[in-house]
Amino acid sequence: MSVVPRKIDSAKYRRLLGRVLPRVPRTEAENDRLLMEVDKLMSRPENVLTPEQDAMLELLATLIEKFEDEYYSIPESRPYERLRFLMDQNELRQRDLLDIFGTRSVVSAVLKGKRAITKRQAVRLGHRFSIDPSAFIDLTSQD
Repeated sequence: MSVVPRKIDSAKYRRLLGRVLPRVPRTEAENDRLLMEVDKLMSRPENVLTPEQDAMLELLATLIEKFEDEYYSIPESRPYERLRFLMDQNELRQRDLLDIFGTRSVVSAVLKGKRAITKRQAVRLGHRFSIDPSAFIDLTSQD
């Protein structure tokens, strides 16, 4: 079932555009301004947005998403780098992971990227750090 777009009153939409002045955000301050406009629209009761406000909300969401995809993207990292980061954030040492990896040499090899984290270890790490175990599986090296 497709949604039939509601007719937009051009004069009302121009006034709304003139008030909001949407543009591609280049700074966090500009993005925050757009987020505030979205909050204003979203705080209205459900199904009360005019067609013009609905179009504005869609436009603002697109601009914000573009900004956040570009400026807040998470760089790709390897599973062992994620593990080292989590260890650092939680002030853990290699010995704190012996219950997961068994020996110091295995922990050391994993943290240097010389040994892959097994699925079983990934599950245990996911439980330890309360995150999805797939964060510790390197999908690029699997056939």
